[in-house]
Parts: sequence; C-alpha cells; structure tokens
Amino acid sequence: MALDYTNSIPLYIQLKTKIEQKILEGDYTGKIPSERELIDEYYVSRSTVRQAIDALTREGTLEKKPGKGTFVTLKPINDWLGSLSSTSESIQRMGMQPGAKLIKAELIQLSDHMKKLTGLTEAVHIKRIRFADNIPMGVENNFYPTELGKKIKAYDLDEVSLYDLLEKELGVRSIEADQVIKSERITREDARLLNVPTVTSMLIAERKLVDVNNDFVEYELASYRSDMYSFKIKLSRKK
Repeated sequence: MALDYTNSIPLYIQLKTKIEQKILEGDYTGKIPSERELIDEYYVSRSTVRQAIDALTREGTLEKKPGKGTFVTLKPINDWLGSLSSTSESIQRMGMQPGAKLIKAELIQLSDHMKKLTGLTEAVHIKRIRFADNIPMGVENNFYPTELGKKIKAYDLDEVSLYDLLEKELGVRSIEADQVIKSERITREDARLLNVPTVTSMLIAERKLVDVNNDFVEYELASYRSDMYSFKIKLSRKK
C-alpha cells in the first residue's frame, strides 16, 4: 500500500493520516504494527515511520512503551444516559482535561425545521470544537433564545462550560432534556475542524433543554468522534 510520492504533502504526514484512519476505523487497537511492519506495508523509510509516530505521540494519539512497542492511547469518554450532564463533566469523569475553541457566535434566522424544534424564529448560534486532553474530539452547535444568547456571548467561550455558565452565572435552572443519538459520517467542514478523514464515523447527539418552568433554554446538535465517545446505561428487566 504505497503512499503517493507525487503528492506535495510530505510522506510522513501521509503516513500519519493513514495510521489515524486505521485507528478511527478500529483496525488498530492496543499495540500498532512495528516500525518494520509499517515500512513493509507502506514502502517508506524508517525515518518516515518515526516522524509519523513521533507526531502522533506528541498529539497524544499514540504512546511509546520501551521494550513493548507503540500503543493507541485514545480513551472513550463515557456519557451516562439518563444523567443530564455537560460534555466537560463527562470528560472530567474520565480523568481527562476538557477544552473548547470557539468557531462562531452569531445571531441567525432559523430554518422551518429549527423553528418547529425550538419555537423560535431566530437564535444565537454558538459553534465550538471540544477537546479532551488537547485532542479534538467533537464539534458542538448550540442554539439559544436571543436575549440569553447575547448574555452568553459576553463570556470567554474558550474557557467555560456552557452548563456551568447557564446555572452559576446566568441563573438558568435546567431540569430535563430530550435527546436523540444516531450515527452519521462526518461533514467535510467538521472533518477539517477535527483534522480527521472524511470517512470518519461520528456519534450525533441532538438535545433540547428546558428549565424548571418548562421554557426552552437550548437546542444542541453535537457530533463526537466514535472512537472517543461512548454511552453507558444500566438496564434492568422488570415483569
């Protein structure tokens, strides 16, 4: 499986992308192939393999264990179904450091579909990349009523948990949410933001949040890397 030697993209970057794709598709779990195996599979030099592995190690995707090999280190972030918690809280429960990067925060006119979901004609749209231990793991789109959204925009949205902001700073008492979870292939825009292949499978979570008065608070449409996000639920059989 030779790389493209006519491409202007350096070979080690091409190989890095190939390895990332193997990880995302579940072909590489635990220990990855040795340097010699990667050399033979992709027809590249040892230095190219080492550059690719070093880059993935710096990003936290791989971990070198002396005398044992190189291992995949991505950990799934478990979200407990039935518990209304933020992405930051889910990441912290896994012992990882949450982070965010604001992409946009703007007032928009809603589509007919969104009008039915929210009961609004316009909303403040906030789009952020979410990180776990500095690894981009998802993209979240949040929609808020105009006045509430304007208040949220005044904060540093790279630094705050939106749920904490709503409850602790803005006095919004969220009580329950309806959530739908499904799987879709990543969009081209999100693939670029997360730096993953366009064939990546994503977990899509749609959530509509209301407060203690049953008033609409937030609609969230989020997509998370399926290799980093999982859902856990305890079931019982009742007769």
